[in-house]
Amino acid sequence: MEPGTAAPDFALPDQEGRIHRLSDYRGKWVVLYFYPKDDTPGCTKEACGFRDRMGDLQELGAVVLGVSADDVQSHKRFAEKYGLNFPLLADPEREIILAYGAWGKKNLYGKEYEGVLRQTFLIDPEGRIAKVWRKVSPEGHAEEVAEALRALRGS
Repeated sequence: MEPGTAAPDFALPDQEGRIHRLSDYRGKWVVLYFYPKDDTPGCTKEACGFRDRMGDLQELGAVVLGVSADDVQSHKRFAEKYGLNFPLLADPEREIILAYGAWGKKNLYGKEYEGVLRQTFLIDPEGRIAKVWRKVSPEGHAEEVAEALRALRGS
């Protein structure tokens, strides 16, 4: 998954059960971000950052899609609790998480385990990967994405 390559398409349900496909967003920039778990401190900070920058991102012609292995009901609770204004896609089978390489070894308090890696892919209007963030810090990430989008659009 490097810049310039075609982004894998998907069909995943959001927190309302509506199916989203990458191909539905042709002609728009897509911020596809993978996060470990609903309603945990880092994931909440990252999601609220995107919520708060939604106006800027929409002005830049972008949509935001969050993806984790949590189910639709978990996403619904998370979105309602924090007033999230974008789709959270449920991938409990980890098909898209694996397709984008957002699954791997993690460390927590010295214990190694496998899980969803916090990564973001900026996909251009033609469906190609434009930029990848492999190691994301939740704090200020939405601003970082908006700046990259401005630079790529030349605006």
